[in-house]
Amino acid sequence: MCGERIMNDVRHLIGLDEMTKQWWDALYSRCCDIIANPSDYTESCRGKVLATMFFEPSTRTSFSFQSAVQRLGGGTFGFSDPLGTSVTKGETLADTIRIVASYADTVVIRSPQEGSAAAAALYSDVPVINAGDGGHFHPTQTLADLATIARKRGSIGDIRVGLCGDLKYGRTVHSIVEALALFPGVSFDLISPQELRMPDYVLKQMRLRGQDFTETERFEESIPKLDILYMTRIQRERFHSSAEYRRLKGVFVLKKSLLKNAKRDMLILHPLPRYGEIDPEVDSDPRAVYFEQARFGMFIRMALLLDFMHLPKLPPPPLAGDKDSPKCQNPACVTQTEAYLTQLSSGSSSIRCRFCDKEIE
Repeated sequence: MCGERIMNDVRHLIGLDEMTKQWWDALYSRCCDIIANPSDYTESCRGKVLATMFFEPSTRTSFSFQSAVQRLGGGTFGFSDPLGTSVTKGETLADTIRIVASYADTVVIRSPQEGSAAAAALYSDVPVINAGDGGHFHPTQTLADLATIARKRGSIGDIRVGLCGDLKYGRTVHSIVEALALFPGVSFDLISPQELRMPDYVLKQMRLRGQDFTETERFEESIPKLDILYMTRIQRERFHSSAEYRRLKGVFVLKKSLLKNAKRDMLILHPLPRYGEIDPEVDSDPRAVYFEQARFGMFIRMALLLDFMHLPKLPPPPLAGDKDSPKCQNPACVTQTEAYLTQLSSGSSSIRCRFCDKEIE
């Protein structure tokens, strides 16, 4: 298990669009083996180095990656504040990733800009792992979520999942919806105020994949039906208006009294940090597994790093783009600050941005 490659044709983890059920089963099996036999893996990445580029604050994701590589015998370096880097001097993301990749065997990047990891992968000769790109995707958090569900329930499938809170900017919910398409019998209650409903591009993909979902603002009515309740915080950093944030931040609060009608085996997940949406009194409920979820995140990232840290450096393929193609108008897209990035050409009347997935007219 230690040296066996799982994702044979994949060099980067940007989203979960290339994830297969077979890949997940193998990755989760490795994760379980790491949990059961940690001493078998302590030298697995000896001499390898992980770089962490965090342009946005992080606790769990940053620390879990650092802990993961160290438990595998490797080293790590990086930054958690771009103010201490040459980015403040105007260095492009393309140049930054080229430099960082020259020192590392794998790069983990988090950025407030959507599509930043996809852009970085175009210029990196080592694997790039997306640790969250704005309100877009957060694939390794989803792997932690899946590992938690599988460990606590024994399997994934035939479940009703309530995604609650900020579904517009919540990159974790965008990723878990995509991943759960691999499992049978999964339906969703998308619980949010109208202003924070799931983005149209995500809903469109859900329909194309045939995923069953209901959009609702009725939090209390959904809870008794759920097998998984996935809470999210209202993300202050994504709002352009502080007044709008203050109006919406307390819209859904999970209190112990609301759990009296919930299933006895329902699981409560949260990617954390929380900011008032789960009352601390819920922490003692056996259905609350969000702190275990954070620990499982470390083990699944160990399993993932074993797939990437030993890959050889390879020059990135030549860039294919069209400088005259329409520009993405999403203000959060990485193309707004990295103007040299170009879109793929398309013969249709509209295309999706290759970086943030929004439609370009």
